[in-house]
Amino acid sequence: MSRFVLISPNTDFDHRLRQAVVGGLQGSVQTFLTAAMPAQPEDLFAQLSGEPMEVLILGPDVALEDALRLATIFDVQLPEVSVILVRQSDAELVLHAMRAGIRDIMDPSADPAFIRIILERACQAFASRYRSQDASPRVASNSGLVIGVFSPKGGVGKTTVATNIAVGLGKIAPMKVVIVDLDLQFGDVASGLYLEPEHTITDAVTTSASQDSLVLKAFLAVHPASIYSLCAPRNPADADHITPEQITRLLEQLASEFDYVVVDTAPGLGEVGLAAMEQCTDVVWVTGMDIPSVRGLRSGLEILQQLEILPETRHVVLNMADSKSGLTVRDVEASIGAPVDVSIRRSKAVAFSTNRGVPILQDSRRDPAVKGFKQLVQRFDPAWRTSDQRKQHRRVVVK
Repeated sequence: MSRFVLISPNTDFDHRLRQAVVGGLQGSVQTFLTAAMPAQPEDLFAQLSGEPMEVLILGPDVALEDALRLATIFDVQLPEVSVILVRQSDAELVLHAMRAGIRDIMDPSADPAFIRIILERACQAFASRYRSQDASPRVASNSGLVIGVFSPKGGVGKTTVATNIAVGLGKIAPMKVVIVDLDLQFGDVASGLYLEPEHTITDAVTTSASQDSLVLKAFLAVHPASIYSLCAPRNPADADHITPEQITRLLEQLASEFDYVVVDTAPGLGEVGLAAMEQCTDVVWVTGMDIPSVRGLRSGLEILQQLEILPETRHVVLNMADSKSGLTVRDVEASIGAPVDVSIRRSKAVAFSTNRGVPILQDSRRDPAVKGFKQLVQRFDPAWRTSDQRKQHRRVVVK
């Protein structure tokens, strides 16, 4: 059962919130009709009854400074509780909310249907964080998963895979996902997410950002899918001034602040890519269903095995899969010497969504490729990672 706690003297918003819960969510609402924030979480818990609290809503008419202070305390002491701020949103507010650990911002005039969507997302985030407390050593040590998306050969849809992973994880852990574009010369994450970021990775590796995570967070772009992004430099020449050591530090910082860090890399195995791989908890290997990309992946895996830097957890993705390509899944597996974990069907809808800058998992479109993307995202859900499914390999089918 989900439990929602609202602090606000605004009775109209309280009414709409209750309509949203009654209209499709399980659990109850407990409202404190006051603008005064409790000093500490225990002061609030002392007044609660019934089910455990999962979502705390700081409603209209409460002082912003007090709301941010309480949210910061919750983020440190009770990070599994999803805190929602009800306010008119702007860029400055989003930055302050992000620093305070607030999971979502809701418009005060939102109707019950929209409120329900925000609450559902908050409940999913609570469930994910609650399950993930014992999911892995990195999570237990207050460090998130670093998911690198790699391919020795270009043109296999690596950025499309990376952006859809990030958007899919944003539904599991809203505002706790960041995607980093490490294709420093020709990265496409910004266009893949239809963003025009004010800052890029060039700003994020400066001395001031590397020494203060709050400064680093100020350089992240907010995406409507409840994720953050750090895009490639605008000028390809800037890539020459970014070192592998700076990338290592950057990923360490982001992993300490976010549940998931998705890293889109440049084709091949350059120094920056190898530095990123050493920070990865998971590597997603993307290959097309053609001989050049399959052979490229096989050669890349052989080199990395010799260098002994392959992360233990890997996920092989057969992208743009097509049974009419002349290859079978068995052919691919035999060539690379590893099982194919996820197959994503060739789809015009995926190409269309990429050109629009709206990942297909964000678009809620019905398409055969969506199933493959969802299966891939599921592999990073703590529930899957602690189950017996991760130890099993089921041969994928290409239709």
